[in-house]
Amino acid sequence: MTARALAVLGTGSDVGKSLITAGICRLLHRAGVRLAPFKAQNMSLNSFVTPESGEIGRAQALQAEACGISPHVDMNPILLKPESENCSQVVIRGRVWCKQDAATYFDQRARLWSIVKGSYARLASQYEVIVIEGAGSAAEVNLRDRDLVNWPVVKLADARVVLVADIERGGVFAQVLGTLDLLEPDERARVTGIIINKFRGDANLFTAGVSFLESRSGIPVLGVVPFLHDLLLDQEDSLDLERHRQAEFLPDRINIGVMLLPHMSNFTDFNPLFAEPDVAVKYIATPSLLADADIVIIPGSKNTLVDLSHVQKQGYGSALDRHVCSGRELVGICGGYQMLGRTISDPYAVERGGISSGLGYLDVETELGKKKCTMQVEAIPTDSLVSDQSIVRGYQVHMGVTVCRTEQPCFRIQRGVAPTGGDHALIPTTEKGCDGAIRKDGLVWGTYIHGVFDEPHFRRAWLNRARMRKGLSPLERHTSTLVTARLQGELDRWADHLSRSVDLSSLLTGVTP
Repeated sequence: MTARALAVLGTGSDVGKSLITAGICRLLHRAGVRLAPFKAQNMSLNSFVTPESGEIGRAQALQAEACGISPHVDMNPILLKPESENCSQVVIRGRVWCKQDAATYFDQRARLWSIVKGSYARLASQYEVIVIEGAGSAAEVNLRDRDLVNWPVVKLADARVVLVADIERGGVFAQVLGTLDLLEPDERARVTGIIINKFRGDANLFTAGVSFLESRSGIPVLGVVPFLHDLLLDQEDSLDLERHRQAEFLPDRINIGVMLLPHMSNFTDFNPLFAEPDVAVKYIATPSLLADADIVIIPGSKNTLVDLSHVQKQGYGSALDRHVCSGRELVGICGGYQMLGRTISDPYAVERGGISSGLGYLDVETELGKKKCTMQVEAIPTDSLVSDQSIVRGYQVHMGVTVCRTEQPCFRIQRGVAPTGGDHALIPTTEKGCDGAIRKDGLVWGTYIHGVFDEPHFRRAWLNRARMRKGLSPLERHTSTLVTARLQGELDRWADHLSRSVDLSSLLTGVTP
């Protein structure tokens, strides 16, 4: 291992470690440093498929983009995707390994640690700097003997550490000083700086707080990062969803309600829609809130059968019937697409076994299988969906095969990237090279493609179709092209914001070549 290393650890979950890491990566990349991100173990339902068709956490894909490189499974060798409170699907170097409860998983620590070391060693031999992201709190004392992601990785990489705290949730002094107090002396000696994140208001008002923390800890506060409003970068945690539940539907907008499922995954699919000027997106937690939506989307799910049962028990069926019968649109993505069908069978007990009746809006049937499909795809929408033949780029990551009976497909796959003997290959995906299904009237459709709204020309054609149904004039393609350009510039906007708020020179001394 030759790379130098910097580790971003936190005082708790959702303090902003992922975005701080991404911002540092972007600044180093702009300075000409060859670097890569690393998070040994990630627990998230937001995943991404790499070019070699491996599944990793979405945050590491964003961090790789910040580094100017393609995401790779070694950047997140272990991904845990919770299926219940006590059980997770374990993904090792991009492939499903098993489904385990916590106790059984921790019994495998020696084997898992060897995987972590191997992935880190490969990255460290290729890059000048590795920026490591920790998980949860840096002071999880009850997990010390089982830790795979924080201090063992820091010591493996001989990394300097920056500690991130979230002032928005309150108790920032206890967060920082309590965390430092619980560290071992050799661990505390590695902490070279503190970042106070998510400050609202005038940061100058926290000057006395900075002095107090520095005097009590003996560690410099590198900066106080103001909360950046309307930052449209992919978030790893779903804790940011609450503010989107408060969105207001308006008569001159395309009002999109995304059903809030207990095991919702890949909610980053909707980030481009949030940025469109003529769209209002709201996460919907109760059936009554669907009444004013022009479009309802059922998102992906890590436990489709459990979430389907939730949808049915909560009474969404009647609300969806009224929605569709009134000529409004219903969309399902991945697990949501499976729910729209007639049945979902689980013969191998991938989730809970048995056969469940779907919502019945599409004439399709799904059988959950043992193997997970993970691949990047490019597709063209069929005329049944939109007349604009713009390319759609995204990825598929799902368990199960869906068979269309009488419905037409939504997309025709142009190419799909999947592994063959360990090499990359371009192959057609799904039977007959098709994806998804759409009802004859075009108002109900589903797809397995995550990122389906990312490409601006398709997104605008689809939104204009909804505008015309609502009696609104269509907008020019350029409207959505500008939105995509803005989204592509968010990493640099965040990096600039971070550089104005934090003195990174002392932190990076001895790390950068």
